Amino acid sequence: MAEPRITLKTSRLCCPVCGELLRNPATISCGHSFCTRCIHNRLDRDERKYRACSCPECGHKFPSRPEPIKNTALADLVRDMERRGAKRKDSGPSMQTPKRAGLRCMETGTSSGSNLCVSHSRPLDIYCCTDEQIICALCASAEHTGHTIGSVGEERRRKQTELRDIQTKSKRILQEQEKKCKNMVKNLKLIQEEEGRETQDYCETVLAGIIDSLQRHYMSVRELIRGHEKEAAAQVQSSLQTLQVKMEEMKKRDAELDRLAQTDSDVHFLQGWSSMQRLCKKDHLHHLHEDSEDPLLPFEFTKRAVNQLGKQLEEFCDRKFASLSQTADGGEQQESEEESEEDDMQQRCEASNTQSHGLSGVNMTEHNVEPKTRAEFLQYACCLSLDPTTAHEDLVISAGDKEVRLNPSEFKSQAVRYPQRFIHRRQVLCREGLQAERCYYEIEVEGDKAEIALAYKGIDRKSFTQRSAFGANANSWSLDRAANYSVSHRADSIQLKTCPSQRRLGVYLNFKEGALSFYEVSDRMMFLYKVDAEFTEPLYPGFWLGQKCCISICDLTPDGL
Repeated sequence: MAEPRITLKTSRLCCPVCGELLRNPATISCGHSFCTRCIHNRLDRDERKYRACSCPECGHKFPSRPEPIKNTALADLVRDMERRGAKRKDSGPSMQTPKRAGLRCMETGTSSGSNLCVSHSRPLDIYCCTDEQIICALCASAEHTGHTIGSVGEERRRKQTELRDIQTKSKRILQEQEKKCKNMVKNLKLIQEEEGRETQDYCETVLAGIIDSLQRHYMSVRELIRGHEKEAAAQVQSSLQTLQVKMEEMKKRDAELDRLAQTDSDVHFLQGWSSMQRLCKKDHLHHLHEDSEDPLLPFEFTKRAVNQLGKQLEEFCDRKFASLSQTADGGEQQESEEESEEDDMQQRCEASNTQSHGLSGVNMTEHNVEPKTRAEFLQYACCLSLDPTTAHEDLVISAGDKEVRLNPSEFKSQAVRYPQRFIHRRQVLCREGLQAERCYYEIEVEGDKAEIALAYKGIDRKSFTQRSAFGANANSWSLDRAANYSVSHRADSIQLKTCPSQRRLGVYLNFKEGALSFYEVSDRMMFLYKVDAEFTEPLYPGFWLGQKCCISICDLTPDGL
């Protein structure tokens, strides 16, 4: 009797978890069957990971862990299917190669849109993670043994999760890009607005201010030149009038000499010759002692100063505008190169200043720590000398241009009138302008009142006003020594509580850092005050002397200490 032919969908005999024929089939409460081992492993994993169990086939969630029940009927069907498969294998039917069959299964299922395997006409409900193929249960048992197998639904959920993560990241990146795009548009608008504001509000305003400042200084220089012209013209006119009077007198005297020479009487000749001889000697003596100062000398000094200022301004502007054009592109390396170049230029200027002004004993090595002891200050000692051509006529310079005191009144008339002399204030400057990075000098003061100052060379020397007074203008800084110390600049005075206790004072200048400090010097350095400023040109030490005052510049060389 022939065995009845039963049509059976063999896909129903495969485990949805492992994709192979069911082994010890077990059914859970939703009606789906699995290998007993596969369903227990899946339920264990769900409990650990999700703390809830669900069906791997339909996704139904259970309020508590279901208990799989052995399915005897399904186990018998699996055994029958295995026996029929063994018989077909013995009969040797023509079959496609497993690899090709599986490939065609995947290709047909995906390309045609059908959910059935082309080779076995079974549902494509298994996913081979090893080969990344969608296959049926028979393909899994025949061609993918030992591979990592999963259900299509589970793999879809896993891939769906990855897709959502990618979508989330993509949206976040897109939002960030949109935000960056908006910021760039905003920055572009700000740049355009800033360009107009920078040009109008800053560049034009600042440069116009500089031009106005130069115009004011130009007018002040013109006023200075007019002052020189008036003073020189007045001097020449006075000298001319005096000379014309003397010439008239000499012409009359010459006529008298002619008449005396032509007289016939010896008595009259000898009587007239005695008085005429005395008058002639007096005229000749006065002529020999006449002041021969060049009236054009003030103009020459002004011309030199303006030329030097013009060169310095031109070099400064060229250097600064060149660095300004590189600001937008210059990074840290470019800035460090510019700083190094400026440091080299500063060192060259300091070396030039040392040679031209005779500064000696200055240690040019850079230190990060400011000096504290006198020995440390003496490393920066500089040699100074008083400039007699700047001294007021009441002052006398002596001791090799190292000492200044009030001039005795009987010698005032013999003072030479130098154009650079202080006219109305008892002040004097040193020859040396200090521009080295660090300088130190000491002075000794005798008397009750004195001013120890540093000033620019261009300080006014002819005015009755504060323009000529140390500490009363923008061109000078002054330590005033009286009953108490005070520090002055631009006519602003800071009163110190310290009373003078030592005759010797120390002055320390850090030109590059813009720091000026004053000390009383004894066996230790007693700090008085520190001035912070921006020094733009060399500073010349200067002094103002009160009644019965004498100031001496101390010799800080090894022989003088």
